[in-house]
Amino acid sequence: MKLDEIDHKIMAELQNYGRESASNIAANIKVSVPTITERIKKLQENGVILGFQAILNPSELGLDVSAIITVISGSSQYYKEVTIEAEKTSEVVQCFSTTGNGSHTLLVTTRNSNTLEDLLRKIQRWPGVTRTETQIILSWYKNGTILPIPE
Repeated sequence: MKLDEIDHKIMAELQNYGRESASNIAANIKVSVPTITERIKKLQENGVILGFQAILNPSELGLDVSAIITVISGSSQYYKEVTIEAEKTSEVVQCFSTTGNGSHTLLVTTRNSNTLEDLLRKIQRWPGVTRTETQIILSWYKNGTILPIPE
């Protein structure tokens, strides 16, 4: 899909103000409301906009421990199984295929160090996983979902 300046402006507005109405977006970028709604629909249909969601504060939900876990597999034959297990595990917020020591890197959030330990034991039982390396996140300084939109 070829994106133009209006698409870029719409995406920027939605990334910053996801609940903004089409009429407010239209007023901000000086185009009609039908243009905005049609463009948003096309951006969704073409997979540019993946969805809309609320961003929650983990600590307010009693989820006080976040960590980055590197998953080290014995063989690449288990690559898909690891991604399937990550998808099924609610504490896994994000799963990345990576280069380096491990095959996958997970961003996880749990209640406390005991639940993190339980989660690590569970992950270490996934198919092909030989070990994990864990870094506990002490503080978040930038926790965003806003992408730089290429011109």
